[in-house]
Amino acid sequence: MSLLHEHPDVETLSALSRFRDRFYGCLDARADALFELADAAICAEGPVTSLVELSLAPVFRRGHGALYDALAEGAIDEERLRDLLADQLLPDAPLIFGIDTTTFPRPNAECSPDRGLHYAPCRCDGDRKVVPGWEFQWVAGLEWGSSSWTLPVDARRIAEGSCPVTSTADQIRDLAGRLGRQTSAGRPAPLFVLDQGYAATALTHALGDLKVQTLVRIAGDRVYYDGRPGPRKPGPGRNGVHGQRFELAAKVNLRRPDQMLIVPDTTNYGRVEVRAWHHMHQKVQRASYFARLGAQLFARLPIIEGTVIEVRVERLPDGRSPHRTLWLWHSGPQAPDLDVCWRAYLRRFDMEHTFKLMKSQLGWTAARLRHPEQAVRWTWLLIAAYVQLRLARDLATDLRRPWERRPRPGKPLTPYRVRRAFRHVRDRLGTPARLPKTSHPGPGRPPGSKNTPAPRHRLGSELRKTGTPAVKARKKKG
Repeated sequence: MSLLHEHPDVETLSALSRFRDRFYGCLDARADALFELADAAICAEGPVTSLVELSLAPVFRRGHGALYDALAEGAIDEERLRDLLADQLLPDAPLIFGIDTTTFPRPNAECSPDRGLHYAPCRCDGDRKVVPGWEFQWVAGLEWGSSSWTLPVDARRIAEGSCPVTSTADQIRDLAGRLGRQTSAGRPAPLFVLDQGYAATALTHALGDLKVQTLVRIAGDRVYYDGRPGPRKPGPGRNGVHGQRFELAAKVNLRRPDQMLIVPDTTNYGRVEVRAWHHMHQKVQRASYFARLGAQLFARLPIIEGTVIEVRVERLPDGRSPHRTLWLWHSGPQAPDLDVCWRAYLRRFDMEHTFKLMKSQLGWTAARLRHPEQAVRWTWLLIAAYVQLRLARDLATDLRRPWERRPRPGKPLTPYRVRRAFRHVRDRLGTPARLPKTSHPGPGRPPGSKNTPAPRHRLGSELRKTGTPAVKARKKKG
């Protein structure tokens, strides 16, 4: 049996070849070693458990020293690579993107700078689900329908102590600028879907007049206001400016929805009811994001309006009854499409499949890197490797094990199975990387030199609690 289809799509094969050539052009320093390192990650036989083992892969034609040197001294043109990833979006595909953070754990790396305590999911019963490491925020294009494929278009490390709202808004603005040349006049504005944990109101204010849509999950205990003051109160004092309360946790909400959608019968959720209330807002405080702006920017705190969406389903996919209601916050230049909103939020969970593949198969967190800049380069290499798997999903033949299920008819192979056959697709493509040059052993360490211990770095949370050495010195002097 041929490892490729008998009549492979020549256009798809050409698109994959062009992507590899353009990706190679984004590598400014140590280009050959970096490119072959990305190939080794997706052509390995099994899961990547350590970084140095990739030097044993046949596609990596250099020594293990070149592997570490490439991550330490290499350079990637991130702006060109972001443009390349954005160009992979299909012209007729919906511009729906998921945003989520994940942690690159470095719990025992005292010599790694700028570490912080970040969330890490675990199955333990303890309350402290954090781990020292670096936090990365990913933006991935989402697809319609049930699928485990996404299209990562950006990933940035969130520096310790930075404002998460500002960092997210900057990332959205940057991608929206790249999509500006692809959006037509009649096309809906790009939709960015975020999970609970993001400040929905603050993010709406940070994006300002940018023509994008945001859909954020909000907690069920929040209180909103409709901005419509009631009858004039007797006595002195001004009338309320926020209007009537709208409590999400109330058992019965007397306020009628401004928009409503009922899907009578869905495969996984049964009857779905979606209700929306427009021009709602929260009472914001001078804390967190709004405290960073400074009191001089506005004499009074702004009123930021959006749409509150309620989603009720008849059952969950496993047959259980839902134990709580799903609430979403929508903001954008136009009224929300309720059918798109509730379905788009479900597609955000496809990013979890991408994170799982990156960590368990491609070895994103298996690399023991000292500096965060090296982790950023490693992240970009794996993103480019994943996109190559996505482009090759119609070319690879399923090398199914006898105990594995057959793929569903009409559905593409999963990323895991495409990776298993990608090395055979690569044999058809070749590589733009050059052969390694002959080398000789180096002169070694100069006589009389000694190793100096690497500096130790404290966690960001510890520095904020105790202060930096300079701050402690000033306190002691004072």
